[in-house]
Amino acid sequence: MKGLELSEGYFLHYGAPMIREKFAPYADRIAAGLVGDGSECYEFDDEISQDHDWGPGFCLWLTQDDFAATGMKLNEEIEKLPRTFGGFGPRQVSSWGGGRLGAMDISQFYQQFTGVASQPDNLTDWLFIPENALSTCTNGKVFSDPLGEFTRIREAFLLFYPEDVRLKKMASRCMTIAQSGQYNFMRCIKRKEFVAAHYAETKFFNDVISMVFLLNRKYTPYYKWMHRALNGLSELGDVVYERLNSLVLTMDYNEKYMIIEEICSMIIKRLRAHGLTDSSSDFLLDHGPKLQEKIINEELRQKNVWIG
Repeated sequence: MKGLELSEGYFLHYGAPMIREKFAPYADRIAAGLVGDGSECYEFDDEISQDHDWGPGFCLWLTQDDFAATGMKLNEEIEKLPRTFGGFGPRQVSSWGGGRLGAMDISQFYQQFTGVASQPDNLTDWLFIPENALSTCTNGKVFSDPLGEFTRIREAFLLFYPEDVRLKKMASRCMTIAQSGQYNFMRCIKRKEFVAAHYAETKFFNDVISMVFLLNRKYTPYYKWMHRALNGLSELGDVVYERLNSLVLTMDYNEKYMIIEEICSMIIKRLRAHGLTDSSSDFLLDHGPKLQEKIINEELRQKNVWIG
């Protein structure tokens, strides 16, 4: 049983009737679903996931005025619902797992992840919202949204970054992938700075995965799921997933470096295929400024190429 499926069944069996019977005036104004923190929201949950913050539960999203009028009462009624469903539960809430479920203000829900109550209205704000935060507030599933307000904001975020912001982030990734992988990794090995080499390798993983998600116009999830989430992405997803596994598993530093170069070469080929660079260089760092040149917004184009 996946947590998302369990939660939808729990809502349909208990939550929806409770809303119709006790909150009829708001029945056509409340959105319901499961979105946010937790492996079940990505459908990555398994038996190991069930030891904490997993089990029957759902989110209800209301406008600010509706939440002020009835949010507290809704949460009181939710607390009265059965704690088990379908043979699962009760949910074991960890010290840091509170606040994920129940009735909440739509604007506050998005603001806790992005810092803004709706989609940003300027490119700088877009640039500095963490990718994993945008992934978290757009994952999961909306079970019902008769009013449409929660979904309106969700769909605006799911359209992905404005293109200039995407290009800015990709330009920055070119720089940092090249720096950590193609340049610093082997230098650290030669100096026997193995901790620094390990950090460079980890930084390389992070930024390569981010680059692949940016190529696919999807937000990179929380670090624990970012590698797993590569599978199925049309642009380099499956092949980079496999090559990063190989990179981790080999203990041969020369082989590691060959895989690093192979991954960088694949990225460069995709950037060229999309017309984002015309550089013939094999060093990914040389392609960052090329992507930066494609940015239309002058203020964003003038920012340091490493920022993103």
